[in-house]
Amino acid sequence: MNANKVLDAKGLACPMPIVKTKKAMNDLEVGQVLEIHSTDQGAKNDLAAWAKSSGNELLDHKEDNGVLKFWIKKG
Repeated sequence: MNANKVLDAKGLACPMPIVKTKKAMNDLEVGQVLEIHSTDQGAKNDLAAWAKSSGNELLDHKEDNGVLKFWIKKG
């Protein structure tokens, strides 16, 4: 999946992946996609809930060798 920006949040514990994601999303235009890499297992629920409550769209997520990858489209 193509992303306009990639955020490396590996090694950060909750709530830092959300804080960094929110800040990175502020730099994007509506319709652009942010790819987030995290090693915090709590990020699965946190990012999905944050995307929904903030008017953004979680397009996809997967786990690759212990790294969680998320793609969120700015709403």
